Amino acid sequence: MSIHQNLQTKPSVCPLDCPDTCSLSVVTDGVTIKEVRGSHANPYTAGAICKKVSSYYPDFIHGPRRLRTPLLRTGPRGSFQYQQISWAEALDRVHSGLKQAIDHHGPESVLPFNYAGPHGQLAGGSMDFRFFHKLGATQLDRGPLCGAVRGMAYTSLFGNAPGMEPEQAAKSDLVIVASNNVTVSNLHLARVIKSARRNGARLIVIDPKKVKIADQADLYMQIKPGTDVVLFLALAAELERRNALALDFIQQWTTGAEQYLKSARQYSLEDAARICAIPLEEIELFLGYYTKAKNVALSFGNGAERGHSGGSSIRAAMALQVLSGNIGRPGAGVIAKQGLSFPGTGNKLRRPDLAPEGTRMLNIVDVAKHILDDSLAPPIKAVFIYNHNPVCTHPDQNRMRRALERDDLFIVGCDLEMNDSMAYADIILPAASHFECPDIYAAYGQTHLQRAEAVIPPVGEALPNTEIFRRLAARFGFDDALFKTDDLSLMDEAYDPEDPRMQGIHPSNISLDRSLPMTSANDQELVMCKNVFPATTSGKIEFFSAELEHKFGYGLPRYEAVPTRHPYNLITPSSSKRTNSTFGGHPESSGPEELEIHSLDALEHKISSGDTVRISNDLGEVILVAKVSDKVKPGVFYSPKGTWLTTSSTGQTVNALITSELKADIMEGACYNDTFVEIARV
Repeated sequence: MSIHQNLQTKPSVCPLDCPDTCSLSVVTDGVTIKEVRGSHANPYTAGAICKKVSSYYPDFIHGPRRLRTPLLRTGPRGSFQYQQISWAEALDRVHSGLKQAIDHHGPESVLPFNYAGPHGQLAGGSMDFRFFHKLGATQLDRGPLCGAVRGMAYTSLFGNAPGMEPEQAAKSDLVIVASNNVTVSNLHLARVIKSARRNGARLIVIDPKKVKIADQADLYMQIKPGTDVVLFLALAAELERRNALALDFIQQWTTGAEQYLKSARQYSLEDAARICAIPLEEIELFLGYYTKAKNVALSFGNGAERGHSGGSSIRAAMALQVLSGNIGRPGAGVIAKQGLSFPGTGNKLRRPDLAPEGTRMLNIVDVAKHILDDSLAPPIKAVFIYNHNPVCTHPDQNRMRRALERDDLFIVGCDLEMNDSMAYADIILPAASHFECPDIYAAYGQTHLQRAEAVIPPVGEALPNTEIFRRLAARFGFDDALFKTDDLSLMDEAYDPEDPRMQGIHPSNISLDRSLPMTSANDQELVMCKNVFPATTSGKIEFFSAELEHKFGYGLPRYEAVPTRHPYNLITPSSSKRTNSTFGGHPESSGPEELEIHSLDALEHKISSGDTVRISNDLGEVILVAKVSDKVKPGVFYSPKGTWLTTSSTGQTVNALITSELKADIMEGACYNDTFVEIARV
């Protein structure tokens, strides 16, 4: 029998930190991944996948960086010097290191340091949470690194009710895409937009960078980073002046409109043009398209949340949809928070009740600062890094590295491959990939629940995260049955099988070749204020947020400019070659990353495309390759995030230039795009 005849095609799901969560078809010989394709099991993703998934996964799973055995560090931190050890020795050393921290400083001296990672729901947040809750470890507020600002901006208006399904944008006659690089970070929305445009819809794109989808736009508005809130407040005030508000809808479905509009009136269209650096005629054209449209869909991505006024910007954009009555009909709404459509039972899965009452919680953005803070009580003395590459993803990279270099800090690493963060660990545990274990997959950008089984056996001695934490629980003497739950049972604890949306299907029985769509009664698509209703305290859409006023002082959206001592604004959105830092070790990401610079700025510094340049500020310096382009504004630089340390001869990436001290207006989110630098040709 030929090798070709031995190949099998098996169903799977992509778990990358992306809203689309594609269904996959994996070609395997039973041991290795040969090819990854899109499948039609999920009708939303419908067989289309991005290049990085189709091209990079075989290397990611089987390449030279893959962790295959437990490792013990033998050289200095960051030196990548390790020797192979057994699982028994590795677990003993992990137990000893964590126990020593606990015995001397208490359980809160242990910090689980994780984020999303390329994993499904079980590997990303089930047995691990149970273990650390039971241990009494410090808890981590992970949302501020990414997602929490946008999420809270949405729920401050609508509560925990899902927004418009992206498929419905095909019924819109105007689609607005703001701070969302669709073809890189939200691929399948591009297909929906194309369908809408075939039906005569217009497209408006608002973004500091002229992304690929902007080439299709009827109107592209190249906004100054961080100023979106001014634009949308001014638009709201202008709608009021033109008697274009949906007064009946506002009366029936909202509260706080007058407070909101009073705040919005401080900005004229001329103010918006000046502050946002957008021609006034473009703002007028926006209003013309907007007021003539019958059904407007808004997709506001995560880009704007990466600045100080990010929460306000996203809230103001969503509020415009409400004020204009673009809610309550298929094709009219806010495309956001589809994850709220799933009947999740997260507390049952993660068991936060196991944590001692009063256990502290730290902001993930501030982890490095807390590790270096000798006055913190109790101090952090043990860190368990998993599903995360903080050295390459956090702001203030050099402070993170100083924190992880502390000699009195015990570090456990658990990952699929050797990366820049694993190089600081004392013990490394090899984790299985999602291709090597069963898992379940919700999404935050569409409404289909999916399940997958292993398509290949674990590579080397790698173990699923769930099994790693079962073994750690046993090593710590946690004998409760909940620490012995198998993966299929964990799936059934992740979602409520009695909820009508599950259609009588237990999560562990979801078909492998067909996704389970989340719909309302009678299989109707979800529509806010029709069969999905605001889940706020008032039961209405709330323009003024008492919660945000109490917690952060931003009951209403507000613009606050960020002062700077450096002339150029660096923004660092997603890369077409990486998802955050995943695939950052692939050869396609080797060598210096590009820095896009406007031709006027290039002329001033005598820089041409292909020149090596240094960008720097008080926090660090990075070597990049210039690309002269009019796709950025004068004074704005663009370089995609997620590169690894070897890409710059300074041993730093753009994250070294990003402060962790500045926070977003709400949720204390990281302000990646409020980064200001100098430039010089090398």
